Amino acid sequence: MSQDARRDEEQSTMKRAQILGLPYIDTSQMQNKQIYNDLLPKEELYSLRVIPLVVDKGNISFGITNTTSQQTMVTLRNRYLDQQLTFSLISDNGYRDYMRLYDPPKEVIYQDINITNAGTEDLIKNVSATLEQVRANDMLAYLVHQAHKLAASDIHIENQRGDVRIRFRIDGVLHPIARISHEKNRMLLSAIASAGNVSTSDPDSQQGHIAQKVQMANGEQVDVNVRLETVPAINGMDIVMRLFNMSQDMYSLDKLMLNPSERKVVDEIISKPTGLVLAVGPTGSGKTTTLYSILNSLNTEERKIITIEDPVEYQFAGITQISVTSKTGDQTNFANKLRAVLRLDPDIVMVGEIRDLDTAKTALQASLTGHLVLSTFHAGSAAAALTRMMDVIGENPLFVSAIRMVMAQRLVRKLDDTTKQAAPATPEEIAHIQKIVDTLPEGTEKPSLQNLQLYKPVKTADNPYGYKGQVPLREQFLMTGEIEKLLQSGNKMISVRNIEDAAIKSGMMTMQQSGILQVLAGQTTLEEVSRVIG
Repeated sequence: MSQDARRDEEQSTMKRAQILGLPYIDTSQMQNKQIYNDLLPKEELYSLRVIPLVVDKGNISFGITNTTSQQTMVTLRNRYLDQQLTFSLISDNGYRDYMRLYDPPKEVIYQDINITNAGTEDLIKNVSATLEQVRANDMLAYLVHQAHKLAASDIHIENQRGDVRIRFRIDGVLHPIARISHEKNRMLLSAIASAGNVSTSDPDSQQGHIAQKVQMANGEQVDVNVRLETVPAINGMDIVMRLFNMSQDMYSLDKLMLNPSERKVVDEIISKPTGLVLAVGPTGSGKTTTLYSILNSLNTEERKIITIEDPVEYQFAGITQISVTSKTGDQTNFANKLRAVLRLDPDIVMVGEIRDLDTAKTALQASLTGHLVLSTFHAGSAAAALTRMMDVIGENPLFVSAIRMVMAQRLVRKLDDTTKQAAPATPEEIAHIQKIVDTLPEGTEKPSLQNLQLYKPVKTADNPYGYKGQVPLREQFLMTGEIEKLLQSGNKMISVRNIEDAAIKSGMMTMQQSGILQVLAGQTTLEEVSRVIG
């Protein structure tokens, strides 16, 4: 508590004492506080809400708080009939300071979570015990700190009937970390809700953002920068916290693992920044990271860049970023903000997500008037993104001219290079791979499958999963060639398959083909590709 806040509390307590007709003592000004362990056990000090301030042979001076009952004072007078008792009002913080002398806080050992023990019963037991004995803000800071050390993408807090489960998503897979009581979770939820400006009693799902520094009880300072997603479930409010602490140099095209053909396309768009670029995929597939990396490469003194985000996930120097909060029943915020932003004469605009018809139309029109518009869109594939967009905006002659590129992506776990081992591929694996290799676009060098060896994960004490990190699987196309002809044909019954076939004829590599090439390169496994994209 700051000195100003403590001073305000003491003044408030003094006024309260005057109203009650009681003496008042500012315990923050008392030097060399004495403790009297033989007078009352600490359990009674807690239950009665009293503190012995001064004790001698014939007198006892007690400090009481606003919540100390009249019956308590009567009980104490009857207990110490041979002594003169006086009662003075003290502040709640004064009482807590004294109680720390009678009941010093136990040293909390914050156990580090690492990849070798994530998900184990011993870890869950130890972390759960730690969380049960620390204050709410420290719980939040500890979980975020450990999640960052493990390179986790998000923290899941899930209410179940008997307890509350906490899990980290590491390399796309969830691992149990702790189980806490519902009572302790209410404290954690209260701290999260207060910091993220969400309500603990709202019957609807909510979004929030926490960006603050928290100093834990052990003195360690933690940057807490997370996006909140909450939803009421039958056993309580579930929360997912997505982590955002990254430095600006993390958002680089060189770190996106683009293959040469993908990088060539992105570089071409950067060299002529106009049109609409869509990054599509499910939550957690790296869409925003891709767009941020493109933005970072475009961020020069000659360009004005504005983003509209819900919320702003990372703050970039040199870019104007606008945070939009979407409330229930109001889907127009993005479109209204986008129209306002276009009046500010930007060169490049990023819209966090196209969610509705109004935003889609405004983004299309902006991309036709010399702007580069970047946005994300929820779709399973690049082809599905076009059909979904057509469903949103209907027949629109601007459509083909506006969209410049669609990129879909997923993330798969990467094999641990220090432990992976090669083994001969089975006839079934070879047949499956050959079927996909045969469909690679013309001009792509088709790998030989003779004497094929595939790498497999090896579980060790240091890495019980055999994977470390993630690699992206992408498919992308430009609005040219066969796709452009198809969309300009006037056919009103265009399907995802039609668009995908046209894109493949124009040279697009599918995510499945990208996945197989990553398998052949020893970066991941067939099982992992199948888990992520089917």
